[in-house]
Amino acid sequence: MKNIFLIGIIYFTAFVGCKNKSTQSEETLPQTADKLFTKVEVVDSIINVLGSFVGNFGDNKITVLITKATADSVRGRSIVGGFDRPFEGTLVKQNNEIIITAKEPGTDKHDGTFSFKVNASNTKILSGNWTPFKETDKIKAKDFSLERKVFTYQKNVGDYPQASTKLLTEDDVNNLLKPELEQMRNEIFARHGYCFTRKNMRQQFEIFDWYIPNSTDIRNDLSDIEKKNIVLIKKFEKYADDYGDDFGR
Repeated sequence: MKNIFLIGIIYFTAFVGCKNKSTQSEETLPQTADKLFTKVEVVDSIINVLGSFVGNFGDNKITVLITKATADSVRGRSIVGGFDRPFEGTLVKQNNEIIITAKEPGTDKHDGTFSFKVNASNTKILSGNWTPFKETDKIKAKDFSLERKVFTYQKNVGDYPQASTKLLTEDDVNNLLKPELEQMRNEIFARHGYCFTRKNMRQQFEIFDWYIPNSTDIRNDLSDIEKKNIVLIKKFEKYADDYGDDFGR
């Protein structure tokens, strides 16, 4: 009887200890912004900030991609003005907002610090500002409000979708002017989300909703048809330069 009584005490003590330990690990996480996050709040915060946000950024269109988030940190990249720059920083939750402060590496003169926020009641908008590490006459701080939007390749958009959908012949291009040929060729890149280095090219496409800057290198994304069409179009662009007057251009 005495042995049974001792076993009962040991079992009860172990059960209570395990229960207390389990309750503590499940219900509390490290403090962030003077508030304890529950597991549900952490998961919601991560879901609310992950994704792609697009909109105006000064004179350019920017895509901000938040690719990784934890209870207190974020990583991602920004694609704008012909640059694709990584960033990383901190995440805190204050009242109804998720606030992010993230820095680019600082290895380029265009790098700086992002301050983002997402309101839990409207997770489709990412708003905030960007401040350069070193401000100049050409590189200045910017405010922005970006909309959640995902890049998808669409081969039927633009004025010359045939350049991505079929193999062109000389008859398809030999009567086009050089500006038309240039647009046809660059539309191929734009459809793949290429972020143009040349400002005039960016401005040409950033006015369209279908255009989302997504990468500064899309060579591996081009189809065989597109690659062949680019070669043909460039050939006729050169003809337009060399023999434009003879062709009445």
